[in-house]
Amino acid sequence: MIVHEHFSLKNYNTFGIDATARFFVEVSSVEELQDVLGNQDYDRKIIIGGGSNMLLSDYIEALFIHVALKGKKIISESADTVKVKIMAGENWHEMVMWTLDHNFGGLENMSLIPGNTGTAPIQNIGAYGVELKDCFVSCEAIRIEDQQLITLTKEECKFGYRDSFFKNDGKDQFVITSVTFSFTKINHKINSGYGAIEGQLEKESIVNPTIKDISNAVIAIRQQKLPDPKILGNSGSFFKNPIVEKEIFEDFALKNPDAPFYKVTNDLYKIPAGWLIEQCGFKGKRFGDAGVHKNQALVLVNYENATGKDILDLAANIIDAVKLKFNIEISPEVNLIK
Repeated sequence: MIVHEHFSLKNYNTFGIDATARFFVEVSSVEELQDVLGNQDYDRKIIIGGGSNMLLSDYIEALFIHVALKGKKIISESADTVKVKIMAGENWHEMVMWTLDHNFGGLENMSLIPGNTGTAPIQNIGAYGVELKDCFVSCEAIRIEDQQLITLTKEECKFGYRDSFFKNDGKDQFVITSVTFSFTKINHKINSGYGAIEGQLEKESIVNPTIKDISNAVIAIRQQKLPDPKILGNSGSFFKNPIVEKEIFEDFALKNPDAPFYKVTNDLYKIPAGWLIEQCGFKGKRFGDAGVHKNQALVLVNYENATGKDILDLAANIIDAVKLKFNIEISPEVNLIK
């Protein structure tokens, strides 16, 4: 392992923010990761994977540990299902494509989500009616305080909407090294209920979609709506879709009868944050080198040389505007690292 000093993180975050890490190291095995986590020479350590769900400030006094653990292994299988262990450093989308190549079903609705597999459980990532927890079995993680490798079950991970144990009680206490999923081999559950997917399938004259058809539809939709981070810096959806209680929703719906929404339970409703932001006039607007994408108001972008502060200031202005107009609070989905 080589520890670099004053290392540019521009190529390690999908926003393309040219932030500088005081120290940087890449690890490619569990043993290397345990060693560096146990090293007492560095007061602050920050874990990064694909860099897709973070917003960095300009200079960060810390050791950045890039987790580059690779590998996929079938743990067990039956005629109907298969359990697969995926190492944390595997690119998420490439891993989803691998499952489809093997006709393993479950993740197709989450195609083209940026980032790596190891950070996916932290956020309980999801898209188009499916969340990571739907296929999740367990994960292995190193407990930072004693560098022990432990296994956490689905129940122990306490998954919620874009939430998990790792963002709450377990925050900054573990580093995920692998994730085990359960996939279907036959009788796949086809999740095509979202309007955008139905519309895309209809456009392609597909009546009885396969899991590959669902993936292709999701990819087409995402490519139409979301910019490629390699071309225009972004972290995908910057904000969570707010979930509000029935009383707040009914007042909102009365004032905004044409607003889209999704019923979560009898008492909870999800309102698309992108719609709220668009109604506040931010869609497609540029503020220096920071801006809101022209096709999807959920996505904040770095046009060229935006700093982390530029993006954060824009996010704060959007949050204030939505609160003022709709009395609904939206919050960042990305991790803010200073």
